[in-house]
Amino acid sequence: MDADIAVVRSYFLDFQSEIVKTLEHLDGGATFSMERIETPNGGFSQPRVLVNGKILEKAAVQFTYSLGKRLPPAASATRPHLSGKSFAATAISTIVHPCNPNIPTTHLNLRMFVVDADPKVWYFGGGFDLTPYLPYEEDFVEWHKFARQACTTDEQYKVLKNQCDEYFFLPHRDECRGIGGLFFDDYVSGGFDKSFQFVVDVGKNFLDGYSSIVQRRRNTEWSLEEEDWMLVRRGRYAEFNLAIDRGTKYGIQSGRRIESVLASLPPRAKWVYGHEIPHDSPQERLMTYLNPGIDWLNLVDNSVNIEES
Repeated sequence: MDADIAVVRSYFLDFQSEIVKTLEHLDGGATFSMERIETPNGGFSQPRVLVNGKILEKAAVQFTYSLGKRLPPAASATRPHLSGKSFAATAISTIVHPCNPNIPTTHLNLRMFVVDADPKVWYFGGGFDLTPYLPYEEDFVEWHKFARQACTTDEQYKVLKNQCDEYFFLPHRDECRGIGGLFFDDYVSGGFDKSFQFVVDVGKNFLDGYSSIVQRRRNTEWSLEEEDWMLVRRGRYAEFNLAIDRGTKYGIQSGRRIESVLASLPPRAKWVYGHEIPHDSPQERLMTYLNPGIDWLNLVDNSVNIEES
């Protein structure tokens, strides 16, 4: 099949509904809002947001279909020759901020661009990652098993896992945002059909993997100290999204609705001057995992030992 953005757009809309249904079921109380916002040139967005749930403090599942005359620089960082050309794009993004620090924050983005070049250029991008607050190593290993399952080979998983570690890194903090997952851009491997199927597989394994963790941790009690730590870590999350993330920059550069662009931010966060982590604490242990290069599927000599957990 030739690259068909309409097919991808239809899948993203269906997948948005599936994610919303799954998260509402996991929360067991709150429901998502529903909006459809048209743009004058024929595009539209469909932001859906849940707030103040039993399990989920905030979740945003957003669909966009956009048409533009000039591809923003943030969307063509690896292909600068395409910058400024007309384009069509469709994307789905998900962000979940739980109430319970035993449950990680998570993020998914899947997107397709078609650029009006000669010849026409298309490519996929996206990925998912996990931002935990407490060190449940078995959750991290399982998460990466789902990430591997989304890939066709061990080598593909390793490459995309390393790209995720590199992308979700805060250089001013010298730490990763979380324990990673997958990240890919300019993806055209095997042609449209195989590339599209890979995107579908990434979405499925994201949802299955996160659902499993939420079900396991949803009834675990937490302390005020642990919640306070979660808010400090959310501050790091906000720093990444506002200062580093290409998706946020793309949304601003392309003139997207700012409410939607910033919907990924946590509802609460804090910054503590001179914050110190207690020695020999779960928080200190978590920080040893927020480094690139940990091989979660083969934990040997990675400064991480599941057997001692």
